[in-house]
Amino acid sequence: MVPLSSLWLPILLSAVLVFVASSIVHMVLGLHRSDYGKLANEDAVLEALRGAGVAPGTYTFPCAANPKDMSTPEMLEKYKKGPVGILNVIPSGPPAMPKLLGQWFAFSVLVGVFAAYLAGRALGPGAHYLAVFRVVGTVAFLAYLSTHATDPIWKGERWGIALKHAADGFVYALLTAGVFGWLWP
Repeated sequence: MVPLSSLWLPILLSAVLVFVASSIVHMVLGLHRSDYGKLANEDAVLEALRGAGVAPGTYTFPCAANPKDMSTPEMLEKYKKGPVGILNVIPSGPPAMPKLLGQWFAFSVLVGVFAAYLAGRALGPGAHYLAVFRVVGTVAFLAYLSTHATDPIWKGERWGIALKHAADGFVYALLTAGVFGWLWP
């Protein structure tokens, strides 16, 4: 067993590498620029949302009051007529990128902590690089994949977008696993 306290360096270094890799994926390569489209007649839609006083939150539309109401003729007609969707509304103003990037980095540290915890319990000191790589890589991949894996199922996101996120998660997991394998005590 390897104590979590002896794995702080691979936890932090892997989070830094994931942060840099994700910055390259999103800002330099722009692989996700086409993931989301612009609304037709955006100004009118935004004005309607403002006029309705929509507060930050997640909304479904049309929205039944309860599961029983989902099968009423009125709701079935609304579903049929469309549009049907999920709307995420965030606070007004420009994106607070420092805060969002800080949260992303913290999430990457958390992934490293959980990977370190599991690997530390499953493997002993001096474990072979490939054994560490497999355990940490699996945990990291599942963690990074889980953030988007069900979006096509429950939120109607295109499968291609989820596959791109899975590919990102695979790269992040490889980086995390490589750092842990390299720095394993």
